[in-house]
Amino acid sequence: MIISKFGFNIGGSQLILIDYIINLSMLSLMVSTPLVIRSYLNLNPLKQLRLGAGLYAGIVSAVLVGLSFQDQGYSYDIRYSVIILVFAYLGPGSGIITGSISLASRLMVSDNWFPAIVGWLVVMTVLVVIHKFTVHFQPVKKYMILLGSYIVTYIITVPIVFNVIRDNPMFHLQYLLFVAIGVLIGGLLIESYEKLYRIIKERKRMEQTLEESESKYRLIAENTSDLIMVMDKEHTISYFSPSHEVLLGYKVQELEKIEIWMLIHPDDVVIFRDTITKIMKNKESMPVEFRFQHINGEWMDFESRCMPVMNDAQSIEYIVIISRDISERKKSEEILLQSEKLSIVGELAAGVAHEIRNPLTTIKGFVQLYGKEDKSSEINNLLLSELERIETITSEMLSLGKPQAIQLNRANLCDLIDHTVEFLSPQANMKNMQFSRSYLGTDFFITCEKNQIKQVFLNIFKNAMEAMPKGGNIDIKLQKGMDGECIISVQDEGCGIPEELLPRLGEPFYTLKEKGTGLGLMICHKIIKQHNGTISYHSKLDNGTLVEVKLPLAN
Repeated sequence: MIISKFGFNIGGSQLILIDYIINLSMLSLMVSTPLVIRSYLNLNPLKQLRLGAGLYAGIVSAVLVGLSFQDQGYSYDIRYSVIILVFAYLGPGSGIITGSISLASRLMVSDNWFPAIVGWLVVMTVLVVIHKFTVHFQPVKKYMILLGSYIVTYIITVPIVFNVIRDNPMFHLQYLLFVAIGVLIGGLLIESYEKLYRIIKERKRMEQTLEESESKYRLIAENTSDLIMVMDKEHTISYFSPSHEVLLGYKVQELEKIEIWMLIHPDDVVIFRDTITKIMKNKESMPVEFRFQHINGEWMDFESRCMPVMNDAQSIEYIVIISRDISERKKSEEILLQSEKLSIVGELAAGVAHEIRNPLTTIKGFVQLYGKEDKSSEINNLLLSELERIETITSEMLSLGKPQAIQLNRANLCDLIDHTVEFLSPQANMKNMQFSRSYLGTDFFITCEKNQIKQVFLNIFKNAMEAMPKGGNIDIKLQKGMDGECIISVQDEGCGIPEELLPRLGEPFYTLKEKGTGLGLMICHKIIKQHNGTISYHSKLDNGTLVEVKLPLAN
């Protein structure tokens, strides 16, 4: 397409200018339309669409040929703008397809075939050759070089070789100017939409990466046994991991409606708040231990690591709190501590008992001799009673600390209980107490040291009797439990024990009796443990006490 003059006061020039605007507008529309559609529907790179794009570009060039106009006896259009862009972006293959369609369209509307065909061959040859030298260039740089080559080729062939309007160089300059404008507009549109394509592709890649990353973290968070919480700057929990439902019994939706401070033990709230404050101030992760309340009211021990998450401004945006249930570990530590205390007490007790026993025997002997000479037997009896009590304590201490030679035999628990009850029955009758026995079976054989098991029953039954100064009933029940064990239950009707004191039963020198030593139950615990059993207590004030002993049955 070509304009002979730019003046707006000439009617023909105004029409030519309008034709140029129409051609450039059509070029812009037909270049941008498939690019916009491709941006949303087809995200394949432009170079993978060479054949289809070449055919479409040929259609565009044919439309531009249809919009050509006559000036000074020649038909002109900007189809070569399309061909140059196709060479730059899609290569010579697509360029030749586009050029062939544009040539066919040109020959269909013109009778002057010879210059059109020769000019086409020369231009196509030049574009193919130039493309080989610019194959590694960027598209923008490439189409600028191709445009320059086309301009040089046009000047040599059209006004010089074919002698077309040689005396009017402004005619050719205006034509080349608008071909160049067509190339620049088309190139600008393609580059804009290529950039849009790259942005969309990068966004989709980032979304996919983010989705995969979130999926991995979600997989970890939803299947870990640790509790994961995310706290914002206002100390509000914005995320609870599903593991809260397993460990604490709450639904996540329920936790989101409860303030975190309501679930932490009152004694630990201050420590937790201080830790969060220090993290916000120092911007460093810190450990903290606190107790979390289970939905059933039980307190569970958790060890937590609180880690700050910074934003771009290097201020804390969130605090991630990862907590681990250490209740079992705490129990193990308490058992280990208890074992160490028992070991130390045993060693100490054995040493002290040994040192006390020798002078005690001497004192007791002299008191007995003095009693034969002195008739004031009341004082002597009192002294001997207290000395026997001291001797009993030292014997218990020795049995606690001194390793015992255990001879294991097969025995029936029914017989062991019966013998112990018969031994205590006279004392029980005097104090208005009764033993009731309930054996859910006849064969309860265990492998044990008989005297030690009798000692356990003797201690438990005596404790039950001492808890009922006004008399009452002691129920003894024997039954088989799960996993090949038997359960001995002893229930009294005594004053009971406060629930908070039950965990301390069995500790050395801890007793609830006025003249007790706390060593009786401690020895019971040691004996039951040696026989691979367990002993537990259930009691409330004024409701009596239930003692349960579990021992493995013999095969």
